Amino acid sequence: MRHLPEVQRGPSLLESNLSGLMDELFSDFDRVGFDVTTSFGRTDVYEKDKQLVFETELPGTRREDVQVRVEDGQLVISGEVKRREEVDREQYFRIGRRYGRFQRSFPLPADLVDKEKVAARFEDGILRVSAPLRESIKERDKAVEVKVE
Repeated sequence: MRHLPEVQRGPSLLESNLSGLMDELFSDFDRVGFDVTTSFGRTDVYEKDKQLVFETELPGTRREDVQVRVEDGQLVISGEVKRREEVDREQYFRIGRRYGRFQRSFPLPADLVDKEKVAARFEDGILRVSAPLRESIKERDKAVEVKVE
């Protein structure tokens, strides 16, 4: 990978140095089989209208490259982000986006979710998975006041 001249690297020397250190730290992970996609697939989980909803950001992912399944009491979202064109690594000044396979898993409350009715919709880079609830998680886990005698 080529480096930009020092004057074009960033607004501050500290930012350039930190960015360079992070690039160096993760530069060999793809060669040894580590999947460094911790920030990929950021997900909001909430309850609304007796549905447990998972909204996951999947930028650059196509609908046909995303799989959703319920397995062993977990919601599993997996897929692949593919490059649209091939560019040699030596042509880059900086690689900040992630490509390749990804997988995220979320535990489901087995006694509350009807796994046969889980539905998914992918639109504008957001995957929205809805799992119908038999009863509200919030209501079920509501605190009970105990009188102290």
